[in-house]
Amino acid sequence: MPAKRMQWSYLELRRKLIEAELWPRGRMARLACYLAGSAFVLYALRKLLGLFAPSWGAHLGGWVGFLAFVAAVLFFILGFRWVKRRILWRLRNRLIVTYMFIGVIPAVLLVAMGLITLYGLGGQFAVFLVTSEIHSQLRSMAGVNDAVSNALAARLERGEAPAAESLAGLRKRDPAWQRRHVCAWYGNKPLSLCNDFGGASLTYPEFMKGSFQDIVHDGGQLYLRVGSSMQVAGNKLTVVTGEPFDKDLVSKIASDLGEITLYTPAIKKDAGSKQPAPASSTAGSSLSAAPDQDRSKLVITKGNPNDREELPARFTVGAVPESTGSFDREITFGTPLPVTDWKTGTPQQVLAVLQVTTRPAVLYAHLFAALGEFVRGVIYILVGIGIVFAIIELIALIIGTRMTRTVTGAVAELHNATRHVDRGDFSHRIPIRSNDQLSDLALSFNSMTASIEKLILEQKEKQRLENELTIAQEVQAQLFPRQISQLESLEVHGFCRPARTVSGDYYDFLTASSHKLILAVGDISGKGISAALLMATIHSAVRAYSVESLPQMREPLAVGAVGGAGRVMATWPEGIEVSPGALLGLLNHQLYDSTPPEKYATLFLGIYDGHLHRLTYSNGGHLPPILIGKDGGVRRLEAGGTVVGLFDNMSYDEGSVQLHPGEIFVAYSDGVTEPENDFGEFGEQRLIDLVRSNRHLPLPQISQIVTMAVDDWIGENEQPDDVTLVLARAR
Repeated sequence: MPAKRMQWSYLELRRKLIEAELWPRGRMARLACYLAGSAFVLYALRKLLGLFAPSWGAHLGGWVGFLAFVAAVLFFILGFRWVKRRILWRLRNRLIVTYMFIGVIPAVLLVAMGLITLYGLGGQFAVFLVTSEIHSQLRSMAGVNDAVSNALAARLERGEAPAAESLAGLRKRDPAWQRRHVCAWYGNKPLSLCNDFGGASLTYPEFMKGSFQDIVHDGGQLYLRVGSSMQVAGNKLTVVTGEPFDKDLVSKIASDLGEITLYTPAIKKDAGSKQPAPASSTAGSSLSAAPDQDRSKLVITKGNPNDREELPARFTVGAVPESTGSFDREITFGTPLPVTDWKTGTPQQVLAVLQVTTRPAVLYAHLFAALGEFVRGVIYILVGIGIVFAIIELIALIIGTRMTRTVTGAVAELHNATRHVDRGDFSHRIPIRSNDQLSDLALSFNSMTASIEKLILEQKEKQRLENELTIAQEVQAQLFPRQISQLESLEVHGFCRPARTVSGDYYDFLTASSHKLILAVGDISGKGISAALLMATIHSAVRAYSVESLPQMREPLAVGAVGGAGRVMATWPEGIEVSPGALLGLLNHQLYDSTPPEKYATLFLGIYDGHLHRLTYSNGGHLPPILIGKDGGVRRLEAGGTVVGLFDNMSYDEGSVQLHPGEIFVAYSDGVTEPENDFGEFGEQRLIDLVRSNRHLPLPQISQIVTMAVDDWIGENEQPDDVTLVLARAR
């Protein structure tokens, strides 16, 4: 029972999913579910192995990603098909979607790509202005540094004291040099120049070979430093020039550009011997930065989302310019600045980030400052291109709207015409206003409506016949016994399933007394209404002759009939028997006189005596019923004569058999044994084997097993004949 309950629950769930179109029915849907399930199983296995063998679990990550990606692609395709089937069913929706993909979406994408490109170019240009000024400062210091190096080298070669008098005058003339410091080393010993020009705090750069210029980190501060080294008189001369990279320098570099913020890592001055790792340690990882809402810090993600570092804002200079129009929006862009550690000469692991916030109008002024009036011509050209593009889009919108109205209008008129036809108004015609495929469709529809009335009349006639068949089916269902009074020594069961609406097969159980039962099984020639009418005639005649054929019934006796219960009660003296052969003779004479020559029936009549456990019968051309004993033995009831109603003045022999307890009586029509498939007929032997192997089951269950076996044998083919089965078991 639990297994059957689980199977029923599964079938019910499957039915609901199929109704909701969520059950995978196609190959692609089943493949997508299989891949998604495999990815889930591998993911769970990966997590489990990660607890015990992380290296094994890591190898499964690629497979999980691959299977999940393929499954996602397949599910996307299936989802697109579902949307297409549901949303794009209406023609108007299809036209709208088509126009969106052809006209609107490309235009939106072009505009979006243009805005994104302009934003990126503007940000890059803003950063370029700042970095170019930084590099200009470095080049300026590098030029002076080279001049000082050459002057010191000349004095050292002549044996004079190394001094740079030009620096003193430069500091007086150029305010920028009041912030700069210069130091020189001959070998590894500092020269007096370091004390004269503020470079005494500089440490000797052992890493420097040749020229150097970069932003450096020294003592917790950032500097612009350039340096050069050369061999002089067998020893190394090193000259370094620097300037603090601070708020004053940055504000001077971009005083009219906008707001500039510098984010740097918080590194203590006394960092000890620990030096920052070289930048090569982050090779292969991607960096992404996101400023905080108050711009007080910057969050840097290195490849792995869990590997994050916050850079605090060191300083902010400048201010965002005022907007000159609705399109003059803020542009915020950042760039990493390479920073070198002065002690080791290696790049920092976490770079300083310079963020610039400005507006397009400011960048526009810097970009076209040297072009003058030519810029106005460029603006006119761009505006003209935009106007032409807008006009083209407007024309496309008008054409698309008119085409949509034309097509949807024709469909709407066709739909309106179908509603008129649905109400029975066949005089309605679709107006034809053009000469295209849609008008041809309307013309075809108009010609079709003339034929619909005739078809509806035929349909009404067919419906009337079907209603009559339904009534006939209901009437015939009342003829079969609905309530059977079982005898103490015999249990009976009957089953009939028509091949069409009504059946030509017949069976009946008539209880004559408390211990006597009349069994009747028949098959009418042909199918359909004529066979059903003849079956009703035989049904009435059998019930009538079962009583009138008795001599005692010609005298006034108490007779009652309850047709619905399938019971005929008569009062006759004990020992008087109803003769099955005589009943068949009377039925044969009546059918011969009242039916056409091609109409006849096969009929088996039997009377069972419960006291004697004896069945007296006569078979009028019907398939011989079978008695199956407890030991599996088979007896056939063949005594009788030819079919009923085909020849007049026929006599029918009678037979009598003793029914032993447990013995099963099986009567059937040819609809049970004659169905065929590729392996041949179902056959009588297969029926005997089924009843024999299930003889211990209740009779209704045996009947169900037999009919199911017949259905399986027929398969997808139509049921060829009425299926009738009558079972009785002696107790």
